[in-house]
Amino acid sequence: CIRADEAYKSIEWPILMLIFGMLAISIAMHNSGLDKLLATQLVALGGGLSPWILLSLVILITSIATEFLSNNAVAVLFTPVVIGIAQQLGVDPRPFVVGVMFAASCSFATPIGYQTNTLVYSAGNYRFSDFARMGVPMNIITWLLMSCLIPLFWP
Repeated sequence: CIRADEAYKSIEWPILMLIFGMLAISIAMHNSGLDKLLATQLVALGGGLSPWILLSLVILITSIATEFLSNNAVAVLFTPVVIGIAQQLGVDPRPFVVGVMFAASCSFATPIGYQTNTLVYSAGNYRFSDFARMGVPMNIITWLLMSCLIPLFWP
């Protein structure tokens, strides 16, 4: 058991502030209506594409975003956007929400998107390129798997 002062000293304040800052940004984007605007624009951009192709694009965009923003912030921001996309397409929003949940958890290519990556990055003296070299292939594999499997489990 550790003392309260030891626990307090072990808190990584910059990481905690990063998480809070990203959550504040995503809440502001939702409150401003930017999430609905993004849904409308994404559906218009993908005009004529099947819902499953749009789902794959959503997964890809979410995976990229979670490399630079916290996974929690990306999930909070993108969930209302993808629900709006599904509603505009007239399809079940669950596969889109599941896609965001999984993709937001796949922060492999940078030390920024997930708290543990940031901790390991500083403690292990890794370079940014170390994360990219190992993480980009993992991101591609998970994107392809999610794009194929989510429509099977949530048709």
